[in-house]
Amino acid sequence: MMRIGMGTTCVYPLGLEEAFRTAAELGYDGVEVMVSRDDATQSAAPLRALAERYGIPVLSIHAPVLLLTHFVWGRDPQVKLERSAALAAELGADTVVVHPPFRWQSGYAEGFLDIVRQTAERSGVTVAVENMFPWKVGGRSMAAYSPGWNPLGMDCDKVTLDFSHAALSGIDGLRLAEQLGGRLHHVHLCDGSGTPDDARVFDEHLVPGRGTQPVAEVLRMLAGSGWTGSVVAEVNTRKARNRTERLALLRETLEFAREHSRAAAS
Repeated sequence: MMRIGMGTTCVYPLGLEEAFRTAAELGYDGVEVMVSRDDATQSAAPLRALAERYGIPVLSIHAPVLLLTHFVWGRDPQVKLERSAALAAELGADTVVVHPPFRWQSGYAEGFLDIVRQTAERSGVTVAVENMFPWKVGGRSMAAYSPGWNPLGMDCDKVTLDFSHAALSGIDGLRLAEQLGGRLHHVHLCDGSGTPDDARVFDEHLVPGRGTQPVAEVLRMLAGSGWTGSVVAEVNTRKARNRTERLALLRETLEFAREHSRAAAS
């Protein structure tokens, strides 16, 4: 059965406990923890304590792949991925989300696909490579990722689909989901309206239904096929003026997911 979770980034810049509290209050099925510079995201004990306190499980771990987490768990990206998988296994989470390497991470980038597969086999946790997007600097395309930003053409077993990233790539999320087939393991629930040619827009992570991606269609397709992965909200709520507004955005996101997954099942 499809699970609807909430990423801890949905309450950024607020802390980890607020993410668990919010997800439990709104009725999400679990949380995805983004490993960050917050020590509590890096070890099982505090995460398990929060899960027990709020009665909500950790569904997935997002490996520390952002530039802001460059020094989390050292500087070796392979170690970061392996520790993310170990953390997920200890918490009973079945998935680790990882971005493709930056091209300047030369050794890691060259062995990335083998490292992903070996980490999954050794840990017993699925490692799902997330689709990213082309970078533009001064209006010119830049090859930021290696072997690339789109895992569709990569020899990886499982993939995470992010709709905001798809929008920035000029990709139709439904077509990508169809092309991935059984490799689609995990979904970041959000939306986007930007295109590769729109220099004004960066990674939006809109509430689903507020952008141009076929999010509803993908949810209906997955629910209708009996897909059993997790759909995890990853929306930007930083413009919310208070907790009430933040809760409203995240409630709307959950209701969107429930509505379209139920529509397919009925």
